[in-house]
Amino acid sequence: TMNTSPILLMAPLYPPTQQELESRWTVRRLFEAADADALLDELAADCRVVVTTGGRGIDAAAMARLPKLELVACFGVGVDAIDVDYCKAHGIAVTNTPDVLTEDVADLALALLLATLRRIPAGDRFVREGRWLKGSMPLTQSLQGRKVGIVGLGRIGMAIARRCEAFGTPIGWHGPRAKPDVSWPWFDDVVALGRWADVLVAACPGGAATRGLVSRAVLEALGPDGVFVNIARGSVVDEPAMVELLGNGKLGSAGLDVFDDEPNVPAALLTMENVVLQPHVGSGTHPTRTAMGRLVLDNVAAWMEGKPLVTPLP
Repeated sequence: TMNTSPILLMAPLYPPTQQELESRWTVRRLFEAADADALLDELAADCRVVVTTGGRGIDAAAMARLPKLELVACFGVGVDAIDVDYCKAHGIAVTNTPDVLTEDVADLALALLLATLRRIPAGDRFVREGRWLKGSMPLTQSLQGRKVGIVGLGRIGMAIARRCEAFGTPIGWHGPRAKPDVSWPWFDDVVALGRWADVLVAACPGGAATRGLVSRAVLEALGPDGVFVNIARGSVVDEPAMVELLGNGKLGSAGLDVFDDEPNVPAALLTMENVVLQPHVGSGTHPTRTAMGRLVLDNVAAWMEGKPLVTPLP
């Protein structure tokens, strides 16, 4: 029957979530399979549910080998690593985990912004290495009086804007279309936003539509005193251009949680003093990962019981 069909798990999940998934249903781990192709062949006859992560996703080639597939449940809000067009064409439902991670990701955006401007990691090293004993640390930049441009004013972008408002910064934003209920100025051109802003925060979805949206021209417009913060996806910025401009002083600094080829970070960034780096941990707190896991489990359970999905992708 439907409810005993095995679930294919593409990547490891938050351990308590994975534990509950495996205690409730039959789960096969693709990421541990000695022969992934053989496992897909074995599951072709009766696998109807795939569980994956925002980072791992699932491509059309893998889904084509699972002709009975009906649901892809994603642990994460971004679905750019899932071939959503294939899912639409083949009647496969997709669920994600919106809302529950918004506040933590927005918190990390502000933490990265402040850590970059005020050079928090450098200050920490300065104290630990005993350099304070020999004199004061150089002064840093300030957030005060800085204009913040936000690329993507969805749930997370809005939460970042509200936090910036509390810091007293002017706010502008770019998105595909203006929003009537938003009072902050909308820039239909992201280069113009870069020119206006002192800080640019990327908070848009990943995927083909936004690939390279924060282009070389945008970063050059942001300029030598500009700060770029990315909690979105590595794909939304022209990464080679960003690295080059950070290296030659045409872009001031950057706070980055995401990269184009994770976990591979451009080597040049690792030696730069004007960047703060994080290992894609925007949603990486216990309460948020618990809530994300709960949504994944609730969506799988709803599908198993023939009930409406909790957070289907529209």
